[in-house]
Amino acid sequence: MTMQNDAFLKCIDPRCGLEYPISSTNVKCEKGHMLDVKYSKKPSENLKEVIVNRGRMDGDVIFNESGVWKFRELLNFCQIDTFNVEECSKYLVSLDGAEGRQSKPYHMSKAAKFVGISSENFWLQPEGYNPSGSFKDNGMATAVTHAKLVNAKKIVCASTGNTSAAAGMFAANEGIDCDVYIPAGQIAPGKLSQAYQFGAQIIEVDGNFDDALKQSLDDAEKFGGYTVNSINPFRIEGQKTIPFRSLEYLKWEAPDWIVYPGGALGNTSSCGKALMELYEWGWIKKIPRIAVINAEGASTLSDLYNGEFEGEELRWNKGNPNSELINRYYSNLDAKSLRPHTKATAIQIGRPANIMKGLRALEFTNGVVTTVSDSEMLDGMAVVGLNGFDCEMASGATVVGIKKLISEEIIKKDDVVVGILTGRQKDAMIPVDYHRNHKNTFAIPPKN
Repeated sequence: MTMQNDAFLKCIDPRCGLEYPISSTNVKCEKGHMLDVKYSKKPSENLKEVIVNRGRMDGDVIFNESGVWKFRELLNFCQIDTFNVEECSKYLVSLDGAEGRQSKPYHMSKAAKFVGISSENFWLQPEGYNPSGSFKDNGMATAVTHAKLVNAKKIVCASTGNTSAAAGMFAANEGIDCDVYIPAGQIAPGKLSQAYQFGAQIIEVDGNFDDALKQSLDDAEKFGGYTVNSINPFRIEGQKTIPFRSLEYLKWEAPDWIVYPGGALGNTSSCGKALMELYEWGWIKKIPRIAVINAEGASTLSDLYNGEFEGEELRWNKGNPNSELINRYYSNLDAKSLRPHTKATAIQIGRPANIMKGLRALEFTNGVVTTVSDSEMLDGMAVVGLNGFDCEMASGATVVGIKKLISEEIIKKDDVVVGILTGRQKDAMIPVDYHRNHKNTFAIPPKN
């Protein structure tokens, strides 16, 4: 196959705009700005029908079953003939088509009643049905595909748990090494055990996730390694398929809102990029608004976006954000020895690596950011469980965030809302402790 030049990397800062070949492993441009994967060709809208019919035509083609690779024309950075099964098999990394395959929006009547919206207008999409148990498999499929494309021998990540599980699983499946940097003592055992199970090398870092990410990036540069955290633009490409699946299920009729928990802001960034591209290509006629829900104990984006630090509301500002405001915020955290603190460890992140792309997504979609407490997230998690679905505490942020935004009349009761549940429960004691306490809203305590 002759590699074409239809895909390339481009700096997201419009004042910079540096470009790199698709074979580059840079996660930032030489001036320190984040990168996008860009495509010079506009996908035909006729592909909508092709995507819908994939899997019905030939059940033996795993890339048609995959919830990521069935959209392969919309993320064809390998620049292959997407209808050639041999080329797909050579280049695309997949867990036998399982990534994203079971992920779609569902109505959950008890959750709808709890948040105060009609069930027919309210959808929750559980990404915990992915093989490793979280949304991370969507982006890991594409990140490891690029790692394979550039002949990387080792992938590297920092993790609060779910990333390490996904990275370890894909690395084991592809027969490459995997180093995982974790904040010592701050990872749910159920997540950490997955990384061990898949043969990853664990490196414990004294500090929090932000410290682990910094060390992983430094070591990847010094000793060689391919970074698969969401700072990697190719991982963002896979995470675009989360809203792709929502929209496909809704027959490409855009909802009014798409709601995510806010951690490193990879999901916010990928959703924004997906919506920008779909709108530019004419695949959607309306732009959904993105809502990001932070934990109160890890509220960086909310503090900055809503002007709760120094009174200035941080915005993308058409590519000219006040980066000094972010730096002063981080310096203030350090000066006061403030560290993110929430039981929802998946979003216990104080320095979101994708904050710039997140701001861009919020500007494009006229988005909002808010916070919820740990006790509220536990209620959100519990009510999802009472509908027969499983989600972790961080995913409960989506549910109670929607409830809060409805109560504040930011989300209207007749709006169509899709909430993303980012992962399944891997910390067994969280629901046990919740239900043992009869004071909790949905508790079903044990009987003697």
